Order: sequence, then structure tokens, then C-alpha cells
Amino acid sequence: MRALKWICLIVLSVLSLFPFYIMLVMGTHYNEDLFKGIPLLPGSYVAENLRTVFESNFARVYGNSLLVSVGAVLLALLTSTTIGYAVAKFNFKGRRALQWFVVVTMMVPTQVGLIGYIIEMRQLGFGNTLWPVILTWAAFPFGAFFMIQFMRDSVPNDLLECARIDGCSEPGILFRIVMPIIKPGLATLSTLVFIWSWNNYLLPLVTINNSHWYTLPVFISNLGIVHRTDYAARMAALAMTTIPLLILFLLGSRTFMKGMTAGAVKG
Repeated sequence: MRALKWICLIVLSVLSLFPFYIMLVMGTHYNEDLFKGIPLLPGSYVAENLRTVFESNFARVYGNSLLVSVGAVLLALLTSTTIGYAVAKFNFKGRRALQWFVVVTMMVPTQVGLIGYIIEMRQLGFGNTLWPVILTWAAFPFGAFFMIQFMRDSVPNDLLECARIDGCSEPGILFRIVMPIIKPGLATLSTLVFIWSWNNYLLPLVTINNSHWYTLPVFISNLGIVHRTDYAARMAALAMTTIPLLILFLLGSRTFMKGMTAGAVKG
């Protein structure tokens, strides 16, 4: 029985990693060779594909995506944590209505408010910059809902009352007492926001028209020359794009799973 479990795990792992392997292999072949069939062995055109990628301002775009994703994580954590703390640990009029409002906004598709958001950003002078892609995470319903559920049972009310009796301010309680307790939840939310922001394609596409401020998804979709789409170079760029996500998940997978499990059980 134990051997059967290991065999199933190995098979599932191979099936999960096979698309990533194919992406790496395709990035080593000449573009036109990809139309002859899916290659299973590495080619000899990797240097030329990498040259095409880096000559297209890839380093600058990579930095743009890192800036956007890190900014999105910091902003989403700040707003989601403060909302979660207020709703989960304070009794005030309209608290239940606010909770339902957060849940309802989670059901609204992002595309519904996209036009209004673009107009708002342009009126604020943020058009064709990275700010619209970052500031959208200031209003993150899922993050607020997740932190409300996580804090409700993870943070003891008696501990907060003791801190208040000792004269600690509410910001001090949040940042010095609550934050260390909810580290698994913060790690989980950080991972999710980073991945979603890193892979975000629609918002940068409609808000950024200057290639100098492109993020990676938009950059990769435009990679090539006027009369030829270089799919092999795109695969090479995609392989390098997934590296931060792999590192992030490998380093924080245990904390991530702990946070997801705690949030699911205590919700």
C-alpha cells in the first residue's frame, strides 16, 4: 500500500512538471521548429532566444514586475490586516453589514469596474504609469475576508484586553502583538497576492501604453518582430518569469499550507 502511494505521487509529480519541462525545452529551439511537433529533447538555439529576450528590454520589464508585485503585497497586507483586525476584534454598529459588503464585493467581477477605475486613475494623473497596477490592491475584498476569518479565532481577545490594560495603543497592539500571531496568514496572503499580481495581464494591458513601463505578461505577449511572432523566445522568457514564483513557493510552501488550512478550518 505504501509503495502504491509513492507510485501515485511520482506519477502525479511527473504529470505536473511535464508542462514546465516542455516550456523549458521549447525555449531552446528555433521558432519554426516548434510547428513540426512538440519537442521532447533540448535544442541548440537557446543562446539566440535569450539574446532576443534581453535585447527587448527584458531586464527593465522584470524590474517593473518586481516593483509592482512587491508594492501590491505591502499594500494588500496593510489594508487587509487593518480591516480584518477592526472587523474581527471590535464591536461597532454596522459590523455585520460591513462583513456582508466584503463578501458581496468578492462576487463582483473585476471587469465590471475596470472602465471607471481607468478613468479615475487618469483624472488623478496616474495614467500610463505603474501606479494603477499597484493601487488596485488597496481594495482587495478576498484579503479582507481572509484576514477577518483568520483573526477571529487565531487572536485571543483576552490577550488584547491585557495589552489595553497595560496601556498599549491600538496600532501598537496590531503591529507588536497581532502581527506575530498571524504570521501564517500573512505569509499565505503575501504568496497569493504576489502570484496574482505577477501574472496580472488585463489591467497592465489597458492602463499602460508605453513599453518602458510594461510588466512581464504584456511584454511576453508582444515579444517578436513586426511580421513574425517568436514563440520560442516567448517560452524562454516564460521560463525566466516563473523562477521567482518557484522560489517563493519553495521557501514558503510549509507556511502557506499551514495558513490555508488554518483559514479553512477556522472559517
